[in-house]
Amino acid sequence: MAREYSQFILRFKWTVVLLSVIWIAIMGAGAQHLTFTNDYRVFFGEDNPQLVAFEYLQDTYSKNDNVMFVLVPDDGNVFTRETLTAVAWLTERAWGTPFSTRVESLSNYQHTAAEGDDLVVADLAYEPESLGDEDLARIREIALAEPVLVNRLVSPRAHVTGVNVTIELPGEDQTTENPQVVEFVRALAAEFEQTFAGIDVRLTGISMMNNAFPEASQYDMSTLFPLMLVMFVVVLYFWIRGFAGTIATFFIIIFSIVGAMGMAGWLGIALTPPSFSAIMIIPTMAIADSVHVLMNYVLARQRGEDKRAAMVDSIRINLQPVFLTSITTAIGFLSMNFSDAPPFHDLGNIVAMGVMIAFVLSVTFLPAVMMLLPERQRRVDSASSRLMARFAEFVIANRRRLLVGMGLGCLVLISFVPANELNDNFVKYFSERIEFRRDADFASQNLAGLYTIDYSLESGEDGGVSNPEFQQHVENFANWYRAQPEVQHVNVITDTFKRLNKSMHGDDPTRYRLPEQRDLAAQYLLLYEMSLPYGLDLNNQLNIDKSATRMTVMLHNMTTKTVLALEARAQAWLRENSPPGMQVAGASPTIMFSHIGERNIRSMLLGTTVALVLISLILVFALRSIKIGLLSLVPNLIPAALAFGVWGIFVGQVGLALSVVTGMTLGIVVDDTVHFLSKYLRARREKGLDSPDAVRYAFNTVGLALVVTSLVLVAGFGVLAFSAFVLNSQMATMTAVTIVFAIVADFLLLPPLLMALDRDKKPADSADPLMTYKTQEQSNV
Repeated sequence: MAREYSQFILRFKWTVVLLSVIWIAIMGAGAQHLTFTNDYRVFFGEDNPQLVAFEYLQDTYSKNDNVMFVLVPDDGNVFTRETLTAVAWLTERAWGTPFSTRVESLSNYQHTAAEGDDLVVADLAYEPESLGDEDLARIREIALAEPVLVNRLVSPRAHVTGVNVTIELPGEDQTTENPQVVEFVRALAAEFEQTFAGIDVRLTGISMMNNAFPEASQYDMSTLFPLMLVMFVVVLYFWIRGFAGTIATFFIIIFSIVGAMGMAGWLGIALTPPSFSAIMIIPTMAIADSVHVLMNYVLARQRGEDKRAAMVDSIRINLQPVFLTSITTAIGFLSMNFSDAPPFHDLGNIVAMGVMIAFVLSVTFLPAVMMLLPERQRRVDSASSRLMARFAEFVIANRRRLLVGMGLGCLVLISFVPANELNDNFVKYFSERIEFRRDADFASQNLAGLYTIDYSLESGEDGGVSNPEFQQHVENFANWYRAQPEVQHVNVITDTFKRLNKSMHGDDPTRYRLPEQRDLAAQYLLLYEMSLPYGLDLNNQLNIDKSATRMTVMLHNMTTKTVLALEARAQAWLRENSPPGMQVAGASPTIMFSHIGERNIRSMLLGTTVALVLISLILVFALRSIKIGLLSLVPNLIPAALAFGVWGIFVGQVGLALSVVTGMTLGIVVDDTVHFLSKYLRARREKGLDSPDAVRYAFNTVGLALVVTSLVLVAGFGVLAFSAFVLNSQMATMTAVTIVFAIVADFLLLPPLLMALDRDKKPADSADPLMTYKTQEQSNV
């Protein structure tokens, strides 16, 4: 059947090439519908409990997506006329930021003071260009003593200050809204630095982080993707030693990318950095099929066969093994649909489509176009083949030692798997090559970071935020947090009540405490709110009926393990020291990212199990041997375990990226096992060879192709390891390590296992899907 199929393809080669191009063009037309999402929420499914809690909090209060201008004066002093004038200038113009709802800075901080019996609410630094030295000293003293400002809008050393712009995107067009914000603030920052030459500007905040996602992908596309293509072309030409095969495979790479990304567009998939990495994973996968077809074709040509006969023989031998490896690879990537992070669903689906497109092209377009392209036959040095033959003899001669040695080595490395701990740091998802990462690190070290935890603390009654008892509970919780070493700043409404109480008592420092009577607290709050200008109200801290208040805890940049431990301590404190209405879980992007790794690992355990069962059933059916099918699980499962063992030795932290690696690589590492076993069983069943000779036959026929494909896979993922998006980088690094262990297991562990467990002298002559015809005696493949 395979012979008839290949002859049909070659008979209508022009038609096949034309139909292939038309097919790819139709799929590729979907690329016009591709969009790139720039919202960090895309990493969380709609039913993610941490996302649901955070969105409820944002619906209750104002949203807190933001851009923070971090201003760094060269003289190291914020409280000068020049710097405060610059702050006022930037504050005024920042109101023009698209979708901005609030701008906060030292200049427009609403300071309260007593004038007789009146409460005066005014900008802290009004008309700063006219301030005298005494005024500057007074403003400095007030600002550095105000908990609302320190470590939020001014550093304790007064060497850095910030202008915070709150952004509330309409959500009507995510592809354009956030980029509008970023474009405006970057232009404003550039204008600021030209106007005020002695002050540097750093940009951070949630909006800048959202924009860093597409920027990381654009960086990879412009730097890594061209490098990968050039590298693949060089590797292909070196091994195939032919212009025609190299060009044909290059077209398959491009067609597979165009087809898969076009289908993503037709299916309405919004690209993210993880899913965008499919552009670099698909070429790596696409090459493997072509290499197997071309390597057998080249060997047949070297034996003197003409082009047509050589290609027919190659397709005949490789059609079903290549189909089997493509299916198992696709299953491995499709297992990523079990991930709790939707971008990995998209990555798995796009790559799975690319893998199957590459398979179709490798058994249709590739043989057809090889017949059309001119070819200059070259005699390839047989040194590689001789080396593989000697290696086979080494494995056969030392099979017992290898079985024991590999077994012990695997056990040693696997014993380090528990050294890995679940941990992550979402700011560090971006390489330091990305400007946002550098600015975010600077802001965290000198002013305020992106890590926050929000609490919506309920009083249980309308207007309950003015209840002294409730206020005291809130104050105690805030003070507990302030005593924690991980905390930079706590923004809490009780600081406002204490300041108002002080101001309403003639600015008496001893009255900087919570009001003792509820009606007084309510009156102070009403008077204060009536005095606040537009955009600086308290709806970011109080709900509509004033029954609840939002407390925001700002943290140093830290790992997810530390965040979850801190939140656990906070929950324990709340249970012991607060009324039921205040016993609520924290909600924020920090909490969301801290939980996603653990949630993803749990979901991917199920996905990997499903993939393993499906792949195992396919192998048992295809190989027509339960024993060989089950035996194949050893070299398929061990590589990922060994890779995690190595990771435990050298890194020790497993986060969101690595939680999908086992399922993803399972489908990849199966490829080598399938090709090796298919040749092994061919030798056993068709040629009647015993186990050692069958192993020798498998090494001589497919060993070199397996080395080439593994080299290509490692090189491809090795390039992706330099991604500016660290999730992609870690995923690629671990995958490359897993593939290295896979080829080691298939060469040094699988053959000794076969020779130890498959000793039947007269193997069953039953046909199977891989062997439906007899190999011609003159064929050595």
